[in-house]
Amino acid sequence: MEIRWDSLVGHKDQIKELRTLLQEKRLPHALLFTGAAGLGKKLCGQILAGAILCGQENAPCGQCENCRSFAAAAHPDYYELTPEVRGKSTRIIRIEAIREMQTVVSRSAVRAGRRVVLIDDADTMNEPAANSLLKTLEEPEGQVTFILIAQDRSRLLPTIVSRCMPLSFGRLSPEELQEELVRRQMPALEAEKLAYLADGSLGQALKLSQHGGLELREEAMEFLAGLPQFTMNKLWGEAAAKGELDRERLIEWLMHLNMLLRDMLLLYADGASPLLYNGDLREKLVELLPKFSRSRLFAMLTETRELLHRLQANVNLRLQLEGYFIRLMDSLKG
Repeated sequence: MEIRWDSLVGHKDQIKELRTLLQEKRLPHALLFTGAAGLGKKLCGQILAGAILCGQENAPCGQCENCRSFAAAAHPDYYELTPEVRGKSTRIIRIEAIREMQTVVSRSAVRAGRRVVLIDDADTMNEPAANSLLKTLEEPEGQVTFILIAQDRSRLLPTIVSRCMPLSFGRLSPEELQEELVRRQMPALEAEKLAYLADGSLGQALKLSQHGGLELREEAMEFLAGLPQFTMNKLWGEAAAKGELDRERLIEWLMHLNMLLRDMLLLYADGASPLLYNGDLREKLVELLPKFSRSRLFAMLTETRELLHRLQANVNLRLQLEGYFIRLMDSLKG
């Protein structure tokens, strides 16, 4: 694990504020990092945890015993809590996990003189877990710092939010993403495309790169271009083929289709807009516009987002896709 501040891409203001609080010994006992997925919130929390446990003037120094054991994921005073999945249920933090953490942090620190607890995806806590954590935040035992990571601040108890110092993480610029992807040995052209597709998220850019995201985008583009000529036989065939994808890959394909539809709406408003996710496909999308009115694009976007929502549950993929494709064709017929 890298625990250097310069290993974090972007977020210079947030880093500056945290380092100042550390140096001036004004760091609060609980912090809440919020922002979209894949921005580096968790990495920032881990670096901050390493700095707290290091305790040196320019923490984390990377050389002391605390830093070495933290980098090896073996520091006895660091506790990281993440959601769990049981069967086909969604990821959730349950009260049992909070109680286990409370037992650990109630003990005296072993090496660093204090403990640090990082709770990833804290907004997945169920109500009993959240209420139990609230009591700990109100009356922490001993020297302990809590770092909560969340995408959706509104899903946390207001009383938990009020007891934490909030720090928001914005999306990275395409230039920042492209520079980092090239630094990781990605070809420049691929890095440029992914930087715009990832919507400011380094995690999403890396995920797209690893999972054939550009190939899925091409498949979504071909589907969209061919949709006005679909027959029912073609529809059943598409539903059967897409239904064979694993759920995560199907969701990624739908996200690409969603971005293409959004770009087409943006082109209606401004054909020269620099805000396209798929800027390299601008000419192809412009050629498609006469076949898709604004109202039809809005209807297709609504259907796509509703399907993405339904796929979060345990549903039959092929049946869902058949219904979805039929509704898309109906939208095109007006």
